[in-house]
Amino acid sequence: MSKKQKIAIVYDWLDKWGGVERVLLTFHEMFPEADFYTSYFDPEGAPWAKDLKIKTSFIQKLPKFIRGNRIVSLPFYPYAFESFDFKDYDLVISITSAFAKSVITQPKTKHICYLLTPTRFLWSHQSEYFRESFVNKRYLKHLREWDLVASQRPDKIISISKTVQDRCLKYYKRKSEMVYPPFDVEYWKNIKSKVKSQKFYLLVSRLEPYKKIDLVIRSFNRSKFNLIIVGEGTEENYLKKISKKNITFVSKLTDEELANLYSQAEALIMPQEEDFGYVSLEAQFFGCPVISYAKGGALETIIDGKTGIFFKEQSENSLRLIIERFALIKYNLKNNTAKFGPENIDRFNKEKFIKYFEKEAL
Repeated sequence: MSKKQKIAIVYDWLDKWGGVERVLLTFHEMFPEADFYTSYFDPEGAPWAKDLKIKTSFIQKLPKFIRGNRIVSLPFYPYAFESFDFKDYDLVISITSAFAKSVITQPKTKHICYLLTPTRFLWSHQSEYFRESFVNKRYLKHLREWDLVASQRPDKIISISKTVQDRCLKYYKRKSEMVYPPFDVEYWKNIKSKVKSQKFYLLVSRLEPYKKIDLVIRSFNRSKFNLIIVGEGTEENYLKKISKKNITFVSKLTDEELANLYSQAEALIMPQEEDFGYVSLEAQFFGCPVISYAKGGALETIIDGKTGIFFKEQSENSLRLIIERFALIKYNLKNNTAKFGPENIDRFNKEKFIKYFEKEAL
């Protein structure tokens, strides 16, 4: 790859930490001189990004109550990303679940989109984000039309899972290649060497409505089991309010602290339909079986009966029954997860990811 090649990496917003943000750091490792473009950057919410060369849009200058609220700031995002100028770049890589793919590039600039999912609140999960109303209906229709146009701008789309690949074809009418996000085995091996073991169920997630955390809370409110919830989000106060004493909330953990929880937990619970489900790989790496809703990316990251088990409906009863079943098989399932987890995780090896994108960048 030419040393003179100028690269830009574009992401929707830099304001938190999660599985996708680990992918961004891998891109930074691959292309350390790349500029990172985003709608806005929150140093408090995303301290991990402080060493990136970040260029923000006009949204950065809006009052915090606007830029920090996805709904209030929604009308500004199309303009923000379309206003960036990439005429001096040879390669643009957009990583997006929303607006970053909409950047406009000149013919000489190659644009690759690493698609996290077609915009969930416009296509696959709209009802989970917006109430039905005449105004919402008309505006979202307009936004869907814009999003479809924007999805045609990348020269190439690479989906993060078969689930997202299918959505890309369904909603954007585009075929895409599929490359799983990277899992850094060596990094987690170093963390694993420092952890110890105990007992409770674990949930690691952003605390947002579509993640279905309330479903798990209602189920555990009626059980004798302890549950630890790791994460932050807009529903945090509400979820704490409806939780009983057997449920504990924690946040802002180091990876070593999170690894301790994975190692101690009976199982990780994933009640939502994930586009990929990075935390399921983290859990399996530490020998923690996964109890997951049987839809979306989890069907690709978890091996049924070997590294986890699935429940068919997003209901309290379905979750309660699968936890009862887990209690009967947990000894064998934990042993199976320790046995088959490393082999399963190798499918998502970081080196495979890096080799693919370095080849694409040529």
